[in-house]
Amino acid sequence: MRTYFYKILIVCFGLFVSLGVNAQAVLTTDSVLSESDSLIHVLRTQVQELQLQRIMMQERLAETGRGDSVRKAERMARIDSLRTITPGAPLVIEGDTLLVLYARKGGVLAEKRVEQAYHIILSQGKRMTMFADSVYVYESDFFSDIMAGNDVILSVTDLDGLWQNTTRQELAAKYAEVIKTKIVEIHEEYGLRQKLYGLMWVAIIIVVQTLLIRFTLWLYRRWRYRLLRRVMRWDIPLRIRDYEVLNVRRRGLLFLFFYRLLRIFLILIQLLISVPLLFYVFPETKTFTFTILGYIWNPFVDIVMSVIGYLPNLFKIIVIIICFRYIVKAIRYLLNEVATGKLKINGFYADWAQPTFLILRLLLYSFMFVMIWPLLPSSNSEIFQGVSVFIGVIVSLGSTSIVGNVMAGLVMTYMRPFKEGDFIRFGEVEGFVLEKTALVTRVRTRKNEVITIPNSNLMSAQTSNFTFAAENFGIIVHTKVTIGYDMKHELIENLLLASAKATHHLLQKPLPYVRVTALDDFYVEYEINAFTHSTDKLSDIYSELHQNILDHFHEAGVEIMSPHIFAHRDNLELQIPKNEK
Repeated sequence: MRTYFYKILIVCFGLFVSLGVNAQAVLTTDSVLSESDSLIHVLRTQVQELQLQRIMMQERLAETGRGDSVRKAERMARIDSLRTITPGAPLVIEGDTLLVLYARKGGVLAEKRVEQAYHIILSQGKRMTMFADSVYVYESDFFSDIMAGNDVILSVTDLDGLWQNTTRQELAAKYAEVIKTKIVEIHEEYGLRQKLYGLMWVAIIIVVQTLLIRFTLWLYRRWRYRLLRRVMRWDIPLRIRDYEVLNVRRRGLLFLFFYRLLRIFLILIQLLISVPLLFYVFPETKTFTFTILGYIWNPFVDIVMSVIGYLPNLFKIIVIIICFRYIVKAIRYLLNEVATGKLKINGFYADWAQPTFLILRLLLYSFMFVMIWPLLPSSNSEIFQGVSVFIGVIVSLGSTSIVGNVMAGLVMTYMRPFKEGDFIRFGEVEGFVLEKTALVTRVRTRKNEVITIPNSNLMSAQTSNFTFAAENFGIIVHTKVTIGYDMKHELIENLLLASAKATHHLLQKPLPYVRVTALDDFYVEYEINAFTHSTDKLSDIYSELHQNILDHFHEAGVEIMSPHIFAHRDNLELQIPKNEK
């Protein structure tokens, strides 16, 4: 008997191997896996049936002297041991396990039998009308059919009874009672009476919701203008310095806007309660209730959990910000002391304090941002990194000139070519420095024209600082005159020196001096040079010096020669003013 059993196993295994090889040659990898699983399942079922048959044959060949109770106990022990290693097919409806099948019915597997019974039980229970007596057991020679009207719910075989250590008829009666109870439960939930109750609750919910919406709109219209008048009576305008952010009119408009939002919010809250209730009254749509509530509740829970999970990193960020804030305050205090002259550092000028503070603050905040970056939510996501790179590229491409001006401003700050209030010359522009920023420098000319010059232009061209030279060396005020060869140079030099002496704000120490700068074809060119410390009055000094030169030369009868007039002269009189009598 045992040899026959092993032979059957070997034949089945050979059949399984041959089928697996053929399937691998024909089907793709996915189909091979599914086919192999089904074949394994079929083979396991066949082995279980062979083991059952072996148990039954051993029981028949056993000694006749043994009692029925002993044989029954041995059979139960063998089946129980076989059941522990054999996975059955449970019939589960709405979380309730009704029964477990282990054996096939002909060519139908246990899983297929359970699936067919599942659908029939649900269809019978969800019918509008149902009678408990319609579930009964129909006995035949080989099967016990559990019927619901004309539909066969489940056919119980002798093997099913053997697996449960009972007879087929007893097992069918037991299963019929369990199935009948479950069908009645399902019918009580899905039947006609429940549908009528559901329709009644739907009508009640719709009526109540309609009344609530009308009541909300009535309250809105009733209290809108009353509350508006109270708000308008508040004579407390919101100001930021001289700008009035909220006057009476804006306050009223803002109140109406939020009042409308409150109305919409209340109606939405009512709908969020009533609409899920409409779905909840019917079992078929009960799952939609949780789906709709999930659309609202799940995002809220996700946000709250994300915030709670982010709290440790948030505390780290707060600590980092506080530390860097106090470091910046300490640096600001030290550099303010340097700027006011209370603290002196060799080689560090007072006007360097403010730009140095700005640079250090920028570096510290950049370092702080680098430390905070990994702690930000979604900082490691590819989208976050891609957006950051995109913004960086845009900023770098669009800020080339800006960065150039900023760097030029920093270089000029530490080179100290000029400071605010100095009188400078840049190309053809002369004026007083009004403001130095990181990007531009503003200059006020003698005509009170304010000219804005980019710092990069100042770095690339020559700049003259008259104020610095006047304070340390003195500015030389100079002008030229052309005199004919018929005049002695001693007379001209004396007249020029007398003109410089009569001009205000010109220094007598060092003494003014005269230079002969050119001997042209028709005239001699003289240049008077005098020192001054008053750079803010250069225009007035030049004007007064020119007036004094004219006065002294005219009094001495000396003509300031022009080469054009000299070249075309034909017995003309001297070109000097006549004495007025």
